[in-house]
Amino acid sequence: MTLKAMITEDMKDAMRAKAAPRLSTIRMLLAAIKQREVDERIELTDADVLAIIDKMIKQRRDSITQFQAGKRDDLVASEQAEVAVLQGYMPAPLADAEIDALIAEAISTAGATGIAGMGKVMAILKPRLAGRADIGAVSIRIKAKLAG
Repeated sequence: MTLKAMITEDMKDAMRAKAAPRLSTIRMLLAAIKQREVDERIELTDADVLAIIDKMIKQRRDSITQFQAGKRDDLVASEQAEVAVLQGYMPAPLADAEIDALIAEAISTAGATGIAGMGKVMAILKPRLAGRADIGAVSIRIKAKLAG
């Protein structure tokens, strides 16, 4: 079953259970998926859906920070509930040792010897780490390995 199909089934379950907050979040996610499919005229893969979910989680976390600064605890709770629902569709995060092993493998595969090979290494790693690691943090680690 594809991730999109699983999300659709979860929407039906939330409707049957009358779980309004969960249903609202799932509908928002499906709308974002559908919008991208219509805009690009493609059928999204699981990796594409994970990228959308990851982006939505980041948006919610940014909102939480802003709402906390504005002392809007009601909105913070709402955003945190949405993050919890969205996080349920993300794969388990990778451990640091696993990320380091993937970086080393990608560097050797790309034949990168310096910072100039950074793009090749990132191209190899991005699809493998989608939703399982913070790409920004991984980028910093790659730069450190290639520079050192």
